[in-house]
Amino acid sequence: MNIIPLFPLNIVLFPSGPLPLRIFETRYVDMVRRCMREDQGFGVVLIRDGEQSGTADICDVGTMAKIVDFDQLPDGLLGLSCVGQQRFRIHAHRRQADGLNVGEVEWLQPEPLLTIPERHARLALLLETVLPQLGEVYTGIEMHLDDAAWVGHRLAEILPMDLADKQFCLELDDPLRRLDVLAPLIEITAQSDTDH
Repeated sequence: MNIIPLFPLNIVLFPSGPLPLRIFETRYVDMVRRCMREDQGFGVVLIRDGEQSGTADICDVGTMAKIVDFDQLPDGLLGLSCVGQQRFRIHAHRRQADGLNVGEVEWLQPEPLLTIPERHARLALLLETVLPQLGEVYTGIEMHLDDAAWVGHRLAEILPMDLADKQFCLELDDPLRRLDVLAPLIEITAQSDTDH
């Protein structure tokens, strides 16, 4: 088992996904300093219930975040650019005296590299069109439009879905099943756009 710092948030981070953060709480500033000093990441987990600042009920599966850049923002907060890495499952977690959550985790297997099946070819084409329009968080992201897991992760993070549904997509181990789940949502989104 590995012990990692946990950052409960109201977002779902996917492998290879961008995560811009603004840090102001002392426990997280200290965590970031320690992560950078030791060249390690921190675990991002979705809050199932409760408050980020208090004792939150968190999901069991999260994603490791690697800090790729940081800067001091004009408002004095610490700005971070992170990217999602490997998924993990939490077996136990506790809150330290300084308020930081730490978890005992096992790493989940990376998903198999599978090509996009013909029935979902349009999903990769859609991503190719949409991602460059989503602002600077995606400018440094290298596209892997022939990788079913990568395409599914990007769609799940950008589609307007409930957080519970995003978490469900994160926990799926089968990239093709994830695409099967997401494809109908794109039909619905496209339909509602044309109706307006």
